[in-house]
Amino acid sequence: MPKMFLSIAGTLAALAVLLGAFGAHGLKAELAPEMMAVYQTAVQYHMWHALGLAIIALALPQWPHLTLLRWAAWLMVLGVVLFSGSLYALALTEIKMLGAITPFGGLAFIIAWIMFAAAMWKSK
Repeated sequence: MPKMFLSIAGTLAALAVLLGAFGAHGLKAELAPEMMAVYQTAVQYHMWHALGLAIIALALPQWPHLTLLRWAAWLMVLGVVLFSGSLYALALTEIKMLGAITPFGGLAFIIAWIMFAAAMWKSK
């Protein structure tokens, strides 16, 4: 399972770089400044949480018995999809209702980090 999560983390990180470059070079002239800021927030959280997923994946072999780590990893993935995905879609479409999805992704991130912290606290 650690290899799978590291692979997902690497893919998410590469996608964050790709989408960041696309935003900086392909969308800068197309998006209103406030939507560009939304897009940049999506990229930033996308990359940070891809790295967070990699950290969790690297911890898994050390503490394979801690199910909190696996939950944390899946919640990181879900957070990227919901948080960053909804912000990318909002920035590109300006459909304000998409912003209602974003907090669920943020909650997934928060719970993932708390689960990671709890797992490390419980680790032996």
